[in-house]
Amino acid sequence: MILILGANGYVGSAFKELLKSSNRAFKGFSRAEIDYTQLETLKEILEETKPEFLINAAGYTGKPNVDACETNKADCLNGNALLPGTIKKACETFDISWGHVSSGCIYTGDRDGGGGFTEECTPNFSFRTNNCSFYSGTKALGEELLVDAQKCYIWRLRIPFNDESSPRNYLNKLITYKSLLEAENSISHLEEFVAACVSCFEKEVPFGTYNLTNPGYITTREVTQLMIQEGKRRESKGQKNPFPKDFNFFEDEHDFMKKAANTPRSNCIMNTSKMEKAGIFMNPVQVALENSLKNWKST
Repeated sequence: MILILGANGYVGSAFKELLKSSNRAFKGFSRAEIDYTQLETLKEILEETKPEFLINAAGYTGKPNVDACETNKADCLNGNALLPGTIKKACETFDISWGHVSSGCIYTGDRDGGGGFTEECTPNFSFRTNNCSFYSGTKALGEELLVDAQKCYIWRLRIPFNDESSPRNYLNKLITYKSLLEAENSISHLEEFVAACVSCFEKEVPFGTYNLTNPGYITTREVTQLMIQEGKRRESKGQKNPFPKDFNFFEDEHDFMKKAANTPRSNCIMNTSKMEKAGIFMNPVQVALENSLKNWKST
Protein backbone atom coordinates (compact mmCIF):
# COMPACT_ATOMS: atom_id res chain seq x y z
CA MET A 1 0.00 0.00 0.00
CA ILE A 2 1.19 3.49 -0.92
CA LEU A 3 0.52 6.45 1.36
CA ILE A 4 0.04 9.93 -0.13
CA LEU A 5 0.39 13.12 1.90
CA GLY A 6 -1.20 16.20 0.35
CA ALA A 7 -3.57 13.87 -1.48
CA ASN A 8 -6.17 16.50 -2.38
CA GLY A 9 -3.75 19.01 -3.88
CA TYR A 10 -2.95 19.57 -7.54
CA VAL A 11 -0.07 17.09 -7.61
CA GLY A 12 -1.48 14.73 -4.98
CA SER A 13 -4.71 14.34 -6.95
CA ALA A 14 -2.70 13.32 -10.02
CA PHE A 15 -0.95 10.63 -7.96
CA LYS A 16 -4.33 9.35 -6.78
CA GLU A 17 -5.67 9.14 -10.34
CA LEU A 18 -2.60 7.24 -11.55
CA LEU A 19 -2.65 4.72 -8.69
CA LYS A 20 -6.41 4.25 -9.04
CA SER A 21 -6.15 3.61 -12.80
CA SER A 22 -3.37 1.07 -12.25
CA ASN A 23 -5.27 -0.70 -9.46
CA ARG A 24 -2.58 0.04 -6.90
CA ALA A 25 -3.66 0.09 -3.25
CA PHE A 26 -3.20 3.53 -1.72
CA LYS A 27 -4.45 5.76 1.05
CA GLY A 28 -4.38 9.54 0.90
CA PHE A 29 -4.38 12.16 3.64
CA SER A 30 -4.89 15.90 3.52
CA ARG A 31 -4.12 18.48 6.18
CA ALA A 32 -7.85 19.14 6.46
CA GLU A 33 -8.30 15.57 7.72
CA ILE A 34 -5.30 15.15 9.98
CA ASP A 35 -2.26 17.23 10.87
CA TYR A 36 0.53 14.99 9.60
CA THR A 37 3.01 17.86 10.04
CA GLN A 38 3.29 16.78 13.68
CA LEU A 39 5.90 14.04 14.08
CA GLU A 40 4.00 11.91 16.59
CA THR A 41 0.80 12.14 14.55
CA LEU A 42 2.65 11.06 11.41
CA LYS A 43 4.25 8.16 13.26
CA GLU A 44 0.80 7.03 14.37
CA ILE A 45 -0.39 7.13 10.75
CA LEU A 46 2.57 5.06 9.60
CA GLU A 47 2.15 2.55 12.41
CA GLU A 48 -1.53 2.13 11.59
CA THR A 49 -1.32 1.99 7.77
CA LYS A 50 2.08 0.25 7.41
CA PRO A 51 2.73 1.55 3.87
CA GLU A 52 5.37 0.03 1.62
CA PHE A 53 6.07 3.50 0.23
CA LEU A 54 5.14 7.10 1.08
CA ILE A 55 4.67 9.97 -1.37
CA ASN A 56 4.96 13.51 -0.04
CA ALA A 57 2.96 15.68 -2.43
CA ALA A 58 2.25 18.22 0.30
CA GLY A 59 3.73 21.69 0.35
CA TYR A 60 2.87 25.36 0.09
CA THR A 61 2.93 27.14 -3.26
CA GLY A 62 0.70 30.12 -2.60
CA LYS A 63 -2.50 31.16 -4.37
CA PRO A 64 -2.90 32.41 -7.02
CA ASN A 65 0.90 32.25 -7.39
CA VAL A 66 4.17 32.30 -5.44
CA ASP A 67 3.74 36.00 -4.60
CA ALA A 68 1.37 34.84 -1.83
CA CYS A 69 4.30 33.08 -0.15
CA GLU A 70 5.80 36.47 0.63
CA THR A 71 2.92 37.27 2.98
CA ASN A 72 2.35 33.74 4.33
CA LYS A 73 5.93 32.93 5.22
CA ALA A 74 5.19 30.74 8.24
CA ASP A 75 2.93 28.41 6.22
CA CYS A 76 5.43 28.37 3.38
CA LEU A 77 8.35 27.53 5.65
CA ASN A 78 6.43 24.84 7.53
CA GLY A 79 5.09 23.17 4.38
CA ASN A 80 8.21 23.27 2.21
CA ALA A 81 11.15 23.10 4.61
CA LEU A 82 10.08 21.70 7.99
CA LEU A 83 7.62 19.05 6.79
CA PRO A 84 10.18 17.12 4.68
CA GLY A 85 12.41 16.88 7.77
CA THR A 86 9.50 15.57 9.83
CA ILE A 87 8.66 12.94 7.20
CA LYS A 88 12.32 11.90 7.06
CA LYS A 89 12.36 11.22 10.81
CA ALA A 90 9.08 9.30 10.73
CA CYS A 91 9.95 7.16 7.70
CA GLU A 92 13.39 6.29 9.04
CA THR A 93 11.83 5.27 12.36
CA PHE A 94 9.83 2.60 10.52
CA ASP A 95 12.36 1.94 7.73
CA ILE A 96 9.92 3.10 5.04
CA SER A 97 11.13 4.25 1.62
CA TRP A 98 9.57 7.44 0.34
CA GLY A 99 9.57 10.19 -2.25
CA HIS A 100 9.44 13.96 -1.85
CA VAL A 101 8.04 16.30 -4.53
CA SER A 102 10.53 19.14 -4.74
CA SER A 103 11.00 21.86 -7.34
CA GLY A 104 13.39 22.91 -10.08
CA CYS A 105 12.66 26.51 -9.10
CA ILE A 106 15.74 26.47 -6.85
CA TYR A 107 17.73 27.35 -9.98
CA THR A 108 17.70 30.28 -12.36
CA GLY A 109 19.35 30.85 -15.72
CA ASP A 110 21.56 28.12 -17.17
CA ARG A 111 24.53 26.36 -15.60
CA ASP A 112 28.04 27.40 -16.55
CA GLY A 113 28.93 25.56 -19.73
CA GLY A 114 25.28 25.00 -20.65
CA GLY A 115 23.48 21.69 -20.75
CA GLY A 116 21.03 22.54 -18.01
CA PHE A 117 21.28 22.16 -14.24
CA THR A 118 22.07 18.64 -13.08
CA GLU A 119 21.05 17.09 -9.78
CA GLU A 120 24.56 17.77 -8.44
CA CYS A 121 24.45 21.52 -9.11
CA THR A 122 24.25 23.72 -6.01
CA PRO A 123 21.00 25.74 -6.01
CA ASN A 124 21.65 29.28 -7.23
CA PHE A 125 18.16 30.65 -6.47
CA SER A 126 17.95 30.22 -2.71
CA PHE A 127 18.30 32.01 0.61
CA ARG A 128 22.02 31.26 0.49
CA THR A 129 22.40 33.23 -2.73
CA ASN A 130 20.06 36.00 -1.51
CA ASN A 131 18.28 36.42 -4.84
CA CYS A 132 15.19 34.24 -4.61
CA SER A 133 11.50 34.23 -3.88
CA PHE A 134 10.53 32.99 -0.42
CA TYR A 135 8.95 29.94 -2.06
CA SER A 136 12.16 28.92 -3.85
CA GLY A 137 14.19 29.56 -0.72
CA THR A 138 12.05 27.20 1.34
CA LYS A 139 12.13 24.48 -1.34
CA ALA A 140 15.93 24.64 -1.35
CA LEU A 141 15.95 24.38 2.45
CA GLY A 142 13.69 21.33 2.23
CA GLU A 143 16.24 19.59 0.03
CA GLU A 144 19.05 20.51 2.42
CA LEU A 145 17.22 18.77 5.26
CA LEU A 146 17.14 15.59 3.17
CA VAL A 147 20.80 15.53 2.17
CA ASP A 148 21.48 12.46 4.36
CA ALA A 149 18.01 10.91 4.07
CA GLN A 150 17.83 7.13 3.73
CA LYS A 151 15.65 5.34 1.17
CA CYS A 152 14.45 8.66 -0.20
CA TYR A 153 13.76 10.06 -3.67
CA ILE A 154 13.72 13.80 -4.30
CA TRP A 155 11.63 14.45 -7.42
CA ARG A 156 12.02 17.89 -8.97
CA LEU A 157 8.85 19.14 -10.63
CA ARG A 158 8.94 22.29 -12.75
CA ILE A 159 6.01 24.44 -13.99
CA PRO A 160 3.37 21.68 -14.26
CA PHE A 161 0.92 21.55 -17.16
CA ASN A 162 -1.52 19.14 -18.81
CA ASP A 163 -4.79 19.24 -20.77
CA GLU A 164 -7.02 19.99 -17.77
CA SER A 165 -8.09 23.58 -17.09
CA SER A 166 -6.84 24.56 -13.62
CA PRO A 167 -5.43 27.71 -11.98
CA ARG A 168 -2.29 25.66 -11.24
CA ASN A 169 -1.81 24.66 -14.88
CA TYR A 170 0.95 26.61 -16.65
CA LEU A 171 -1.16 26.81 -19.81
CA ASN A 172 -4.06 28.32 -17.88
CA LYS A 173 -1.74 30.94 -16.47
CA LEU A 174 -0.57 31.95 -19.92
CA ILE A 175 -4.18 32.29 -21.04
CA THR A 176 -5.28 34.41 -18.07
CA TYR A 177 -2.26 36.67 -17.47
CA LYS A 178 -2.58 40.09 -19.08
CA SER A 179 1.09 40.19 -20.09
CA LEU A 180 3.85 37.60 -20.20
CA LEU A 181 7.61 37.46 -19.82
CA GLU A 182 9.70 35.82 -22.55
CA ALA A 183 11.96 33.20 -20.97
CA GLU A 184 13.48 29.77 -21.56
CA ASN A 185 12.26 27.03 -19.22
CA SER A 186 12.10 23.33 -18.61
CA ILE A 187 8.56 22.27 -17.69
CA SER A 188 6.80 19.09 -16.50
CA HIS A 189 3.68 17.43 -17.88
CA LEU A 190 1.81 16.58 -14.67
CA GLU A 191 0.68 13.04 -15.49
CA GLU A 192 4.06 12.15 -16.99
CA PHE A 193 5.73 13.53 -13.87
CA VAL A 194 3.71 11.42 -11.44
CA ALA A 195 4.18 8.34 -13.65
CA ALA A 196 7.94 8.94 -13.58
CA CYS A 197 7.84 9.23 -9.78
CA VAL A 198 5.97 5.96 -9.38
CA SER A 199 8.32 4.30 -11.87
CA CYS A 200 11.27 5.20 -9.63
CA PHE A 201 9.69 3.16 -6.86
CA GLU A 202 8.45 0.30 -9.04
CA LYS A 203 11.71 -0.08 -10.98
CA GLU A 204 13.75 0.30 -7.79
CA VAL A 205 16.06 2.88 -9.34
CA PRO A 206 18.76 4.14 -6.97
CA PHE A 207 17.53 6.53 -4.29
CA GLY A 208 18.50 10.16 -4.74
CA THR A 209 17.49 13.34 -6.56
CA TYR A 210 15.97 13.33 -10.05
CA ASN A 211 15.04 16.17 -12.38
CA LEU A 212 11.67 15.03 -13.73
CA THR A 213 10.96 17.50 -16.51
CA ASN A 214 10.12 16.81 -20.14
CA PRO A 215 13.45 16.66 -21.99
CA GLY A 216 14.48 19.90 -23.65
CA TYR A 217 13.22 23.40 -22.98
CA ILE A 218 10.83 25.87 -24.53
CA THR A 219 10.34 29.64 -24.57
CA THR A 220 7.18 31.44 -23.53
CA ARG A 221 6.65 32.71 -27.07
CA GLU A 222 6.98 29.19 -28.47
CA VAL A 223 4.26 27.96 -26.11
CA THR A 224 1.92 30.81 -27.06
CA GLN A 225 2.55 30.15 -30.75
CA LEU A 226 1.52 26.52 -30.24
CA MET A 227 -1.67 27.80 -28.58
CA ILE A 228 -2.42 30.13 -31.47
CA GLN A 229 -1.81 27.35 -33.99
CA GLU A 230 -4.07 24.94 -32.11
CA GLY A 231 -6.77 27.62 -31.94
CA LYS A 232 -6.60 28.13 -35.71
CA ARG A 233 -6.78 24.38 -36.27
CA ARG A 234 -9.95 24.16 -34.21
CA GLU A 235 -11.52 27.12 -35.96
CA SER A 236 -10.78 25.56 -39.37
CA LYS A 237 -12.84 22.55 -38.26
CA GLY A 238 -15.69 24.69 -37.01
CA GLN A 239 -14.76 24.08 -33.38
CA LYS A 240 -14.64 26.60 -30.56
CA ASN A 241 -11.23 28.20 -30.02
CA PRO A 242 -10.40 28.23 -26.27
CA PHE A 243 -7.08 30.05 -26.74
CA PRO A 244 -6.26 33.74 -27.24
CA LYS A 245 -5.43 34.79 -30.79
CA ASP A 246 -2.62 36.99 -29.56
CA PHE A 247 -0.52 37.47 -26.39
CA ASN A 248 1.07 40.55 -24.84
CA PHE A 249 4.67 40.44 -23.69
CA PHE A 250 6.70 42.72 -21.45
CA GLU A 251 9.70 44.19 -23.20
CA ASP A 252 12.12 43.30 -20.39
CA GLU A 253 12.27 41.49 -17.07
CA HIS A 254 12.63 44.70 -15.03
CA ASP A 255 9.34 45.98 -16.44
CA PHE A 256 7.70 42.62 -15.68
CA MET A 257 8.90 42.66 -12.08
CA LYS A 258 7.77 46.23 -11.59
CA LYS A 259 4.26 45.76 -12.96
CA ALA A 260 3.29 42.08 -12.75
CA ALA A 261 5.20 40.36 -9.94
CA ASN A 262 6.06 40.99 -6.30
CA THR A 263 8.97 38.58 -6.03
CA PRO A 264 11.75 37.26 -8.30
CA ARG A 265 10.89 34.41 -10.67
CA SER A 266 12.99 31.38 -11.55
CA ASN A 267 13.58 30.70 -15.24
CA CYS A 268 15.89 27.77 -15.87
CA ILE A 269 16.79 24.74 -17.93
CA MET A 270 17.10 21.33 -16.26
CA ASN A 271 19.27 18.41 -17.33
CA THR A 272 17.33 15.12 -17.52
CA SER A 273 20.16 12.70 -18.37
CA LYS A 274 20.15 11.09 -14.90
CA MET A 275 16.46 10.26 -15.22
CA GLU A 276 16.98 8.73 -18.64
CA LYS A 277 20.02 6.69 -17.56
CA ALA A 278 17.85 5.23 -14.80
CA GLY A 279 15.33 4.05 -17.42
CA ILE A 280 12.72 6.71 -16.67
CA PHE A 281 11.42 8.51 -19.75
CA MET A 282 9.10 11.43 -20.47
CA ASN A 283 8.02 12.83 -23.84
CA PRO A 284 10.08 15.67 -25.35
CA VAL A 285 8.66 18.97 -24.17
CA GLN A 286 7.32 19.99 -27.61
CA VAL A 287 5.44 16.69 -27.98
CA ALA A 288 3.97 16.89 -24.49
CA LEU A 289 2.76 20.45 -25.08
CA GLU A 290 1.23 19.68 -28.47
CA ASN A 291 -0.63 16.70 -27.00
CA SER A 292 -1.96 18.77 -24.09
CA LEU A 293 -3.21 21.53 -26.37
CA LYS A 294 -4.79 19.08 -28.82
CA ASN A 295 -6.67 17.40 -25.95
CA TRP A 296 -7.40 20.63 -24.06
CA LYS A 297 -10.56 20.51 -21.96
CA SER A 298 -12.09 23.91 -21.25
CA THR A 299 -14.14 24.51 -18.14
